Amino acid sequence: MPAFVIAVLGAESTGKTTLASALGQALRSAGKNTAVVNEYLREFCDLHGRTPSQSEQTQIASEQTRRIDEMAQRFDVVIADTTALMTAVYSDKVFGDTSLYGEALQAQRRVNLTLVTALDIAWEADGLQRDGPQVREPVDILIRTALHRAGLAYSVVTGQGRERQHRAQRCIDHAMGLKLQMREEENDRLVRWRGLCERCGDAVCERLCLPR
Repeated sequence: MPAFVIAVLGAESTGKTTLASALGQALRSAGKNTAVVNEYLREFCDLHGRTPSQSEQTQIASEQTRRIDEMAQRFDVVIADTTALMTAVYSDKVFGDTSLYGEALQAQRRVNLTLVTALDIAWEADGLQRDGPQVREPVDILIRTALHRAGLAYSVVTGQGRERQHRAQRCIDHAMGLKLQMREEENDRLVRWRGLCERCGDAVCERLCLPR
């Protein structure tokens, strides 16, 4: 996707929404063209006054992905307050349905940085959005297991209050720096290629693929 996409994942009441909002504000203040994609599940629960049924999980996951993809076409940086992977995890936890993992992980691969919020802040009630503190550890395990099995890297964000935001911001700065460095190195390689002779010795030289 054109944008640099940051996904904030984590069990319930681990500060995902607060963190995503704070990061979005900080990045905008730094001059980044940034959008925050809110959690569609919260919108669904507020609209219908209930949690979704098993048959509605696929639509919720798809809509979350659609909104992220849409914002990625319009902004330079997108912060997603959860992705379809969270819907897949809860579908697994609540209904024993693992069918959503495939598409959810495929969408997750388009994310540039995944942040997983740790369980080191107190659980708070939040209406239909909360199942109880006893589900946080099992959900956290499911998130990390899914990412690990898919070979997807992630950074765990810990800390209280602004410390949590600062640690997440350092992860973002590092990831964006690496991305920029990779682009610069790629551009440099292309520039060097244009100025080199036929015996350049470049291991990725396109002439190596031509018939001799």
